[in-house]
Amino acid sequence: MTSSIELPFSFEHLSLPGGVRAAMQRNPGKIALKHHEQQRSYGELMERVDQVCAGIIDNIGLKHGEHAAIVAANSIEYLEIILGASQAGIGTATVNPRLSPPEIVAICDDAEARVLFADQTSAEALKDRAFKTVGKIIVIGPEFEGWLAQTSPLKTLPTVEEWDTFTIPYTSGTTGKPKGVLVPHRSRVISLYAMAVEYGCFAPDDRFLAIAPMCHGAGMIFALAPIFFGGYAEIMDRFEPEQVVRKFRDEKITGFFGVPTHFHAIFSLEQSFLDEHTSKTLHTIISNAAPLPQTMKEKIIGHFGQILHETYGSTEASIVSNLRPGDQLRKTACVGQAFPGTQIEIRREDGSLCKSDEVGELFSTSSCLFNGYWRRPDETAEAFHAGWVTVGDLAKKDSEGHLYIVDRKKDMVISGGINIYPRDIEETLLQHPAISDTAVIGIADEKWGEKLKAFIVLAPGKELDADGVAAFCEGRISSMKTPKEIAFIEALPRNASGKVLKTDLRQR
Repeated sequence: MTSSIELPFSFEHLSLPGGVRAAMQRNPGKIALKHHEQQRSYGELMERVDQVCAGIIDNIGLKHGEHAAIVAANSIEYLEIILGASQAGIGTATVNPRLSPPEIVAICDDAEARVLFADQTSAEALKDRAFKTVGKIIVIGPEFEGWLAQTSPLKTLPTVEEWDTFTIPYTSGTTGKPKGVLVPHRSRVISLYAMAVEYGCFAPDDRFLAIAPMCHGAGMIFALAPIFFGGYAEIMDRFEPEQVVRKFRDEKITGFFGVPTHFHAIFSLEQSFLDEHTSKTLHTIISNAAPLPQTMKEKIIGHFGQILHETYGSTEASIVSNLRPGDQLRKTACVGQAFPGTQIEIRREDGSLCKSDEVGELFSTSSCLFNGYWRRPDETAEAFHAGWVTVGDLAKKDSEGHLYIVDRKKDMVISGGINIYPRDIEETLLQHPAISDTAVIGIADEKWGEKLKAFIVLAPGKELDADGVAAFCEGRISSMKTPKEIAFIEALPRNASGKVLKTDLRQR
């Protein structure tokens, strides 16, 4: 027999704009955000968020539960639009501006977005494109400012429930067609509190450098976390390693989030430059979105000290695990233990639990899960299993409960009936001093079913051939794991979050 409790009072729902508003009330004049020479105090930020909210409701006429879209580089306006729209009960599809115009239109159509906010570059590329549902495009810049100026403040803010959609980031499409992930306010707010505990860099006195694209889930949450807790965030719209290193020191940055490609670029700089601009205030570095090679972890720790966190997560499940600074060199190729409030299970094909060090499919559950895929009931059902979520990653746990991501289920290669995990091979190849980047895939083979092919990016000024690769692998990995084909390319195809697009490599 079940019973429900009826509260005799209303309560404040968890929401992202609600949290930033609370931070504003502590100190309205404090600078919240900076982008180039542009700054916003908390008071100015929330005034503009309210204007966006009013404009979406009164000027455009969107109703609670409808959708908007944004395709733009990082900016303060980006956050104002996201917060203002979500305060109006409107979920916004965050579209990668690096996509082609047809891909952008397809996502806007799929999301049934009624209004599109675009930066000048994206608006120019889309000016002759036909959308199915977008009735208005607002260009960030003078047009956006003019639109804001026409709005009248709302007398009463709309009621937004915590399970309402905050944003709709689209999956990267590394293994298929992108899907809209319905992210609720509740999920992201609870994630923020767990992040504040785990990373220790989101207090009011902290200063965070936000460079990851906000169209991606991690880029969005790491830009919002500082201002949710009353701190400061400096936004960058493009990654320039020299400028990032300078900002660490000159802007007294305390926290930074990056992906492996960012760290590779930073450590490609002259050591004398890195030494000259060493920061004395930086106390937290967070890496996510793609595996961080062990060799790179050692470089980061060697230069910055033991301040590195490597996090694993997904748009669907939020942050799932974190390897804390003290374990970085003790646990090789590891992504740590379960994040606060998160449970992790490794399951066999039949659903039974794996033993320690046994590879299986990773499932997690927490209060930070997504609401499902937009208009994709079959894919949603495939992701959810009685309250647990999987995105198809293969993993194992050791006897201490530390998690190791072995590979994506769809990237696993079966050669001669043997399961081979490309990530193992990639980690080995990256130990070669001439190799700066690599990806390994399976390709069709008449005898073995599949064989391994490695795509290799050489470090500047270095030379290597296929025989050299084979010689390096000998004694380090078994012959069955040694790639049978080698392709040397200038750069691996990656999405905005830094993940390698292996579908593109397979199409080659």
